[in-house]
Amino acid sequence: MSESFPTWLCPMAATLTQRRFTGPEWVFERKLDGIRMLAFKNGSEVRLLSRNKLPLTGAYPHVAEAPANLRAHDVVLDGEATGGWGRQGSADYNVFDVLWLEGRDVTGLPLEERQALLRRIPLRLPLGRVPAVDDPEPWEHARREGWEGVIAKRRDAPYEHRRSPHWLKMKCEIEQDLVVGGFTDPQGG
Repeated sequence: MSESFPTWLCPMAATLTQRRFTGPEWVFERKLDGIRMLAFKNGSEVRLLSRNKLPLTGAYPHVAEAPANLRAHDVVLDGEATGGWGRQGSADYNVFDVLWLEGRDVTGLPLEERQALLRRIPLRLPLGRVPAVDDPEPWEHARREGWEGVIAKRRDAPYEHRRSPHWLKMKCEIEQDLVVGGFTDPQGG
């Protein structure tokens, strides 16, 4: 028996951390600097909503067409819109999670299982998948590449509709040497 298709799902939010770590229980992804967007596809109807429930379908009509063409009858995708002004890669909508698939809420599944489901959904541009960062020091990789940072996600964690300690964002601090100088007019002494 399938569940009733959701009109809204509160997106999971990452918690900022200053810690830098790795471990086999974590997956690391590039932190994108765009607009958080959920894509709801139910049959031929597609709605794009921001993390604050603002409608984005009209702002991204070419992105809205792409989920409409997916083989899945009903699906909810979570990702980041980076097309246009903030393009980061070739996709306009960078998908990193699936919350609903074919009549079923999949948020209770561990991240690894949700990612396996997402890999089975053929995404074509303007949709793209956010790949894992395969580096022993993912935050250093992000710094070298000039990214905003990385997101660490626990492999075994369900999708929580809140700010969660199972998703941690590690921002890259911009470092620059700076010399501050001053001048005072001579006072005759």
